[in-house]
Amino acid sequence: MPDLTGTRALVTGATSGLGRAMAAALVEAGATVAVTSRDGARAQKAADELGGAREPGAGREPGGAREPGGARGAGGARGVALDVRDEGSVRSAVEAVYESFGGLDLLVNNAGIGMRTVNPRFLTDPQPFWEVAPEGFRDVVETKVVGSFLVAREVVPRMLAAGSGRVVTISMNEQTMVRRGFVPYGPSGAGVEALATVMAADLQGTPVTANILLPGGATATGMIPDGASEEMRSRLLDPGIMGPPIVWLASPEAGAVHGERIVATEFADWLRRRQADRGGGE
Repeated sequence: MPDLTGTRALVTGATSGLGRAMAAALVEAGATVAVTSRDGARAQKAADELGGAREPGAGREPGGAREPGGARGAGGARGVALDVRDEGSVRSAVEAVYESFGGLDLLVNNAGIGMRTVNPRFLTDPQPFWEVAPEGFRDVVETKVVGSFLVAREVVPRMLAAGSGRVVTISMNEQTMVRRGFVPYGPSGAGVEALATVMAADLQGTPVTANILLPGGATATGMIPDGASEEMRSRLLDPGIMGPPIVWLASPEAGAVHGERIVATEFADWLRRRQADRGGGE
């Protein structure tokens, strides 16, 4: 696993599921991570469980560069209250993270809410789009799509000014985007993937990279509906599958990676092919 000592990351929606798994992997690799939730107390509880806060600048030379040959060790986490749907909350949270950490090297746009909020039995009893409550539709889309936009809009100009940074947007399988009964979850996934693709195009040629990461299948998170069969639950992916790719994307090895769509279940093979194409390394 790459050593991320000195790396500063912000992971939205990181108190459970994929976000927590990625935050845990980043902390384990040595990064200092801002863990967010709409509920600040919940965010801080998760951060404490992931390892608590440490000095964000540890492992860095003055000016932000990593110290060469620094000792590897677990990083730390800090809880941050953040409602990604609200511009004021986004601005305040990002300012607090920059004040505490002194900068950000990685933004993981992960915050989202699932189909359970509009139909608790969405797999066994699909609901047609015309039966979806407008407020439920808005909440899912605003959290995933508008939220990703607002947080990236606040963070990326700071990264550009600093001369470096990485943005990873969490997406979903394309089949899920158009699956029967998956309004508004599917359209929110399609929207955020389109947004992430445009962000990468806009950032082409800059010192900030943008990539997409998705699990590659349904994961064992709180988004699984009531009534899911034991057979289905046995096929769910462990959220920890997101750990290796997000740590790699934050590492020096991925410095030139831009505009990629990486599937976590295929990551090991994808990385082997990439390294082979480059003669064994970046």
